[in-house]
Amino acid sequence: MKHDATMQKLTAADPETHSPDLVAENLAALQALFPELITEGPDGVAVNIDVLKALVGDKTVSDADEKYGLNWHGKRRARQLALTPSTGTLRPCPEDSVDWDTTQNLMIEGDNLEVLKLLQKSYAGKVKLIYIDPPYNTGKDFVYPDNFQDNIKNYLELTGQRGEGGRKLSSNTEASGRFHTEWLNMMYPRLIIARTLLISTGVIFISIGEDEVDNLCKVCDEIFGGENRVARLTRIAKRTSDKGTHFRPTKDYILVYAKDIQVLPEFGIPKERDEKDYKYIDGSGRAYKKSGASLYQPSLDTRPNQRYYIEAPDGSLIIPPGDVFPSEQRDGDKVKPKSNADKVWRWSVESYLKQKHLLIFTEASDRNPLLDENGNQSKWNIYPKVYFDEDVESALHPEDVVYDYPNSQGTKEINTLDIPFSFAKPVGLIQFLIKLNRTRDVLVMDFFAGSATTAHAVMKLNADDGGSRKFIMIQLPEACEEETEAAQAGYKNIAELTKARLRRAGKKIKEENSLFAGDLGFRVFKLDSTNILEWDPDRDKIAETLEASIEHLKTDRTEQDILFELLLKLGLDLCVPIETQKMEGSSKQFHDIHSIGGGSLLVCLSQSVPQVDVEPLALALVAWHQELNPAGDTTVVFRDSAFADDVAKSNITAILQQHGLETVRSL
Repeated sequence: MKHDATMQKLTAADPETHSPDLVAENLAALQALFPELITEGPDGVAVNIDVLKALVGDKTVSDADEKYGLNWHGKRRARQLALTPSTGTLRPCPEDSVDWDTTQNLMIEGDNLEVLKLLQKSYAGKVKLIYIDPPYNTGKDFVYPDNFQDNIKNYLELTGQRGEGGRKLSSNTEASGRFHTEWLNMMYPRLIIARTLLISTGVIFISIGEDEVDNLCKVCDEIFGGENRVARLTRIAKRTSDKGTHFRPTKDYILVYAKDIQVLPEFGIPKERDEKDYKYIDGSGRAYKKSGASLYQPSLDTRPNQRYYIEAPDGSLIIPPGDVFPSEQRDGDKVKPKSNADKVWRWSVESYLKQKHLLIFTEASDRNPLLDENGNQSKWNIYPKVYFDEDVESALHPEDVVYDYPNSQGTKEINTLDIPFSFAKPVGLIQFLIKLNRTRDVLVMDFFAGSATTAHAVMKLNADDGGSRKFIMIQLPEACEEETEAAQAGYKNIAELTKARLRRAGKKIKEENSLFAGDLGFRVFKLDSTNILEWDPDRDKIAETLEASIEHLKTDRTEQDILFELLLKLGLDLCVPIETQKMEGSSKQFHDIHSIGGGSLLVCLSQSVPQVDVEPLALALVAWHQELNPAGDTTVVFRDSAFADDVAKSNITAILQQHGLETVRSL
């Protein structure tokens, strides 16, 4: 096979060095479905709106026509913010982390809009549950500043990490009051990206106050689809209050939206249970009991796919009361009920075929209503198994009013950790929401992390039930105002407080659960500008600029910084294993080579690769690749300036490609 032994150089202009270009992806998806939609506009590829209207049967003439929905000044630009790729990166901070080498949890410091963009390649369609507690927009709340062109540069200046040394971050002061537009422009792009991160069975919970709950409902109806609204929960936030004029305010709300409500499992409340009731043990050692309700319940509505024969241990067929039908239709074959007299099972035929191994057959009483295939009374009753470790009162859905988790509970919990913070949500509230999903191995995200209640809840819940849930927390390093208790306790910004709670909560959980061996650590990353230098020539000093641009990477960045930017750009998990080997070249120079994700990415970022080391380095990479034997394709990445000339780059590329490593890139 003939190979093009060219090492492709990644630059700041390449799509791989940005977060996903959602506009391009949307255009490609539209073009694949409806090629006639795509045309040429003054700025390149465009959508023919007239064709789009024709395709959906819209007979309106102008986009200016009135439409149903929530509109506000800046909405179009807010949508564009979500679609504009980020050019930033996330820099690793092992020194701020706990159990860096083993943890699967993330705490990311930065503007959540930029961070969400950067996480898209690695985490799209992987998050099961999102909980956020955004600003309630009461007239004093912080609102993230998105009205700028260079998001990363402006973010670094605003947070005092560069330039002017920090400015007040509120764009929603007393002067602007409760301007809904500013709040909506902040929330809209973040929710658009949040939806892309959810798995198909995922769900988002959003705490919100009275001032914006109606607007937020309309925005979420637009982004997630009104049909995917699961609930608008009312939460009793405080029992006593002297605020208000005509009524004392005691509540706030939690909006619940599914990614796709058709596949979202039903919620159920775990109930108190006694292990002694689970007297049976299956082949895997799990304890179970017979369900309190049989598979047949006379009160169920008649449905065609819930009437079918079930085969008993003696080979006879069982069916609910009503007309029987030919016994050739066996074990899952269904017939449409003729009338309401034809009763049904409480499982659909699809559920039965998946779960029939969970059924228990018992001898029936003299009054058994179930029939055999001849229309006679059957000698069997049928009950589902109920496992101790999965027992949920699925017939009892949670109420849409939450009484048990007032704000005072959250304040006490964080103060117990010796951290002064006044607006923490209760750990129990987040645990309650997480447990509704009934799944113990899920990824939970909170991109308004605040004091890290969500992460605390995940760790505590894992310790309580042995789960392996993971979390991603995102928090802006918003300065703590000087007069606050947090500032007086030494916390410069909210992100510092977030990390402090994670450390102390993890330590407390371990002290209270000495046998728990689960994950109580977290990896810290901080939002920053990309590690790749952009071409920015000084026209008065063109020679010096050209010489400086030979090194393609910023000189103040570490090898670890560059490795993790590669993970982001290539769509790998930020907690993926990284192995490192040292290879001694013919020049006696040592080269670190890194394997990421079991060999899906091989990286050597040596400052210099002498000509005599080209072949041995290539062969070392080939040998390690063969040893790792990854299932998919492998990308190999080098530092572009490490090679003396293009011949050296071509040589190492050719050797790698001859051994099946086709994709070779440079930075």
